[in-house]
Amino acid sequence: MKRLHVHVSVEDLDRSIGFYATLFGSAPAVVKGDYAKWMLEDPRVNFAISTHGAQVGVDHLGIQVDEAEELTELSGRLKAAGETTFDQENATCCYARSDKAWVSDPAGLRWETFHTFGEAVTYGEDDVPAAVEMQPETAACCGPAPKAEPVAACC
Repeated sequence: MKRLHVHVSVEDLDRSIGFYATLFGSAPAVVKGDYAKWMLEDPRVNFAISTHGAQVGVDHLGIQVDEAEELTELSGRLKAAGETTFDQENATCCYARSDKAWVSDPAGLRWETFHTFGEAVTYGEDDVPAAVEMQPETAACCGPAPKAEPVAACC
């Protein structure tokens, strides 16, 4: 089964937790000093906020899957659509251990498809090869890091 993922970068975590807890009618399932997450069933969404984004606002969207096979299927769809993906295995991000595939949609919005299989004690920052193309304004909180200089798209 799949769950929509929304990650919003915020300036004031405590104020934002209060706002979203009221909006969702429930306290977050996870709260850390720099991060909070709700695992909602109605609507079925993994909604996370943190102070780690490149700028305040929607940092990235995603689809979380329950099984590794579902991630393989989603990643295959992204590749079949002709989009360049960046796959990460055993990544530490958002206090969790996950396998992931990252992609930017045609408008430049970052999407993360992922399967979480464990918890982590740190927020985590993944080491990403410099060959991953991203514009600085679209860098996700714990996704591939932006290149120092923009690179023209090819192929």
